[in-house]
Amino acid sequence: ARWWQAFASSELDGLVERARLNSHDLAGAAARVRQAQARAVIAGAPLLPDLQYGLDASRQRLLRGEGNDQLDASSSERTSTAFDARLSASYEVDFWGGVRAARDSALREVDASRFDRHTVELTLTSAVADSYLRGLTLQEQLRIARLNLANARDVLGVVEARQGAGSATRLELAQQRSLVAAQERQVPLLEQQWQDNRVTLATLLGEPVQNLPQTSASISAVRWPQIVSGVPTDLLGRRPDIAAAEARLAAASANIQVARAALLPRLTLGAELGSGARTFADILDSPYYTLTAGLIGPIFNNGRLSAARDLATAEQEELLENYRSSIVAGFADVEKALNAISGIDRQRQWQDEELTQARLAFDIAQSRYSAGAETLLSVLETQRTLYPAQDQQPQLRLARLQGSV
Repeated sequence: ARWWQAFASSELDGLVERARLNSHDLAGAAARVRQAQARAVIAGAPLLPDLQYGLDASRQRLLRGEGNDQLDASSSERTSTAFDARLSASYEVDFWGGVRAARDSALREVDASRFDRHTVELTLTSAVADSYLRGLTLQEQLRIARLNLANARDVLGVVEARQGAGSATRLELAQQRSLVAAQERQVPLLEQQWQDNRVTLATLLGEPVQNLPQTSASISAVRWPQIVSGVPTDLLGRRPDIAAAEARLAAASANIQVARAALLPRLTLGAELGSGARTFADILDSPYYTLTAGLIGPIFNNGRLSAARDLATAEQEELLENYRSSIVAGFADVEKALNAISGIDRQRQWQDEELTQARLAFDIAQSRYSAGAETLLSVLETQRTLYPAQDQQPQLRLARLQGSV
């Protein structure tokens, strides 16, 4: 449940907790859960009788004339006062299970909304982890870019000294200055990307970027957890998007029963207990009760109810396909991540060797050039090989960590 702790980064733990507390998306998902819960209560209410009470008072006064049979007041008694109290109950007998099916459908929607909230939370925490790791990688790339810039300037100093002594050409000087300029450009580019990433991370936390703390960690200090075997199979019981698709499929199945019940007659029972009088003190002196029963069923509706049943059936078929699709997509996501982890682990072995040999080649070329035993072309080639190899190392580590996320 707290998977990010497996990366053993206290900074990441703190950022994830802040995101879970402050995220507007997560708060919105929680509100949708409460909406679904309220709808479930509304849908389940008809399973029990509906009770109501009423208290009425009326006063009539005939202004002129003899009155009529619609009035309680007349020429002999121009003012009429009445008080009435009643308690009524109504209940629809759920012969065909339509009301219960509507309640069950609403409850499955509550489950789906909860799983949706889990999906939002999982997406949020994954995005925070990804953004945090990307920021560490950009910091490392920026550090390497500045080292490479200092290295290129050192070589430029050697070329300028040799050019001043007449042992280096203006072409060699221009070539090295071009390489230095390329490294100069790389630094502000990475600084811009790093700042953009901080803005993204702050947005995920629901805070302004000014509140985001500076990190003191490095990408090399973050460890990745071991991924145990059997993950794709266990996925079915753990991925909330799959569970949400299953819950909505169950809700759609219940909706079919609701639509079928609408095609059948409905029996409604009612009861009322009341009393009335012309004065409030005598309101309980004339009690009465009324019992009612009603049977209503469709005869002709131009195919509306049958179409509603067909609509519910088609919606269930669509959700069944969505459920199958979510399972396949879930397996594919995990398989691709596992494949990435395996492939990156193999790449890193060779990348370490590539970086070692690139450093060795550059050191040799630079020493030989300083001694006048090699041309600048060899130094330039070894620089162009070394700098990307150094930059590739944190990028591969980031890709490996993202696979684990």
